[in-house]
Amino acid sequence: MTDRDFLRRAFAIAKKVAPRATSPNPRVGCVLVKNGRIVAEGAHLAFGKAHAEPNTLARLKGKTKGLTAFVTMEPCSRFPGKKTASCAETLAAAGIARVVCGSLDPNPKVAGRGLALLRRAGAKTVRLPEFQAEAEELNRGFYSRMRHGRPWVVLKTALSLDGKAAAANGKSRWVTGKPAREAVHRMRAEYDAILVGAGTVLADNPSLTSHGAGKNPLRVVLAGKRRLSGKVFDESAPTITFKNKPLRAVLQNLAALGVGTLLVEGGPTVHASFLKAGLVDEAKIFLAPKLLSGSNDPNAAPRLKEPKLSRIGVDWLISGVLS
Repeated sequence: MTDRDFLRRAFAIAKKVAPRATSPNPRVGCVLVKNGRIVAEGAHLAFGKAHAEPNTLARLKGKTKGLTAFVTMEPCSRFPGKKTASCAETLAAAGIARVVCGSLDPNPKVAGRGLALLRRAGAKTVRLPEFQAEAEELNRGFYSRMRHGRPWVVLKTALSLDGKAAAANGKSRWVTGKPAREAVHRMRAEYDAILVGAGTVLADNPSLTSHGAGKNPLRVVLAGKRRLSGKVFDESAPTITFKNKPLRAVLQNLAALGVGTLLVEGGPTVHASFLKAGLVDEAKIFLAPKLLSGSNDPNAAPRLKEPKLSRIGVDWLISGVLS
């Protein structure tokens, strides 16, 4: 096996950890190799528990001198306020001879310092830049917080084929079917926080929970000047309300609380505000095969029977007979 093979294994291990298990820390995988053979592997499994490197070293009970460590992200170094031990120092003390990583730590308090410490301790260090994109995809929220001081923002919406998020009378339950709604519940469990505006709270009275699909996200409400009440303020999950605060300031506040990933569920006014401000990193759009224009009931709206999807250039064509 090559260095790239061992590092791919480290990434595979890190990806097995649930997205929010280590938040606000990144998910990291580690593989220890001796004479071309894996002798131990591990990951950072949960916030507050051992990081990937010491967790993996512990499996060998001190028999670590001269090994090569393959780590998805640069081992961390000391910095003011850090609550855990330095992984770079831990590797150096264990006599690790060589460290291969996929990315530098994006934390400006660490970036490059972990590898420099290891080199001073006599270890050889290698960074394989072709793994940079995979490293960032693994920990979108952590990279966004460290680089931009805000969470990674994902806009999520459900639309009919004619571009409506609600019926003519404002009713929006349900634009999509049950399987799609269940997918949203699972999605919510993967994000640190979920955000809506006052209009959504007033119109839908949502709970904004994962409905048992996993850990509930922090709920964020942009309230404006209106006094709000409803399920989103119950005790099933924590809720933060921002009143008349600029979006960038809201995101900075959330990042300071450790929120790395934010799911913006709407509604249309909030979506437009985020898009206009250039604060959307990714979009997830559920498209229902129905036409809501002129209908007062999303469940009774005309829909396409056996819709067909085809790609034309960069566009998509959805066609079918109305049922």
